[in-house]
Amino acid sequence: MNAKGPMPADSNDPPVLSFVVPCYNEAANIRALHERLCTVMAGRPETWECICVNDGSRDDTLAILMALATEDPRVRVLDLSRNFGKEAALTAGLDHARGAAAIPLDADLQDPPELVPELVARWREGYDVVNAVRLSREGESLIKRATAHAFYRVFNRISKVPIPEDTGDFRLLSRPVLNALRQLPERRRFMKGLFAWVGFRTTSVSYHRAPRQAGQTTWNYVRLWRFALDGILSFSDAPLRIASYLGLAVSLLSFLYAVNLLAQTLLFGNPVKGYPSLMVALLFLGGVQLMALGVIGEYLGRVYDESKGRPVYLIRHPLEAGRGNAGSPPSSADP
Repeated sequence: MNAKGPMPADSNDPPVLSFVVPCYNEAANIRALHERLCTVMAGRPETWECICVNDGSRDDTLAILMALATEDPRVRVLDLSRNFGKEAALTAGLDHARGAAAIPLDADLQDPPELVPELVARWREGYDVVNAVRLSREGESLIKRATAHAFYRVFNRISKVPIPEDTGDFRLLSRPVLNALRQLPERRRFMKGLFAWVGFRTTSVSYHRAPRQAGQTTWNYVRLWRFALDGILSFSDAPLRIASYLGLAVSLLSFLYAVNLLAQTLLFGNPVKGYPSLMVALLFLGGVQLMALGVIGEYLGRVYDESKGRPVYLIRHPLEAGRGNAGSPPSSADP
């Protein structure tokens, strides 16, 4: 395959655009994504690179990425030492992006490369962040669309840092934004929240999200629930406040119930009864206490993870065709 589009005059010169593609078992999609990127960028003046992060794939993803890197020197491959998750893989790619702007892309082609010219045009107008907002989500079940819609609204109601609704990782990030993101030390990373937290001048463009081109998504409902929980707990202390308010409400109700029992005893005596209501009260209070402890435990677990200071990711090899294992900028996350 011949490389298409403008090539940098010197391989050491930083490109204008860096495409960042986290890859986990995406062997069926990678070549199609590369071909569409080449087609989109063929008539444009910007030099570019494509940083593909192999996140511990178990199929032929790494072999295909290395073949692409051999055929097209603009393709750079970061091979993580194991599967760290999409947020860590995305962080690795952004850390190693050399361009004046970076554009994260999903390898499954749900994020259309054809939108890149519009993202770049808004960046040229002076915006540091250009979000790609989804108008529709084809190929996804009604339940998934409804829960995703609800998550963004609930998150923005309880978080001090609102995130753009119906917006994934697909966006353009300028160099100042990338430099700011590299200063954030979180281990449990919710990138949508971090993109919003750093601020900068922001705008958006809209698009219709296509279904996956090939393969099956690994984002089942359990993983989506954990992802949503990480996002909420990383950017909001509302669960702690809710647990406190619930405990206060239960205490108030318990006090009123105690006053009622005392009045009945003084007025009518104290017959032995009420075993069912007593059990209900005990079980309810026990459930509230366990829920509050669970919420505290979730936050405490995250504090424990942060205190260990482990790197977000480890790179087994920064692989680049024709350059051996050199060419990547240094990162504190490299082993």
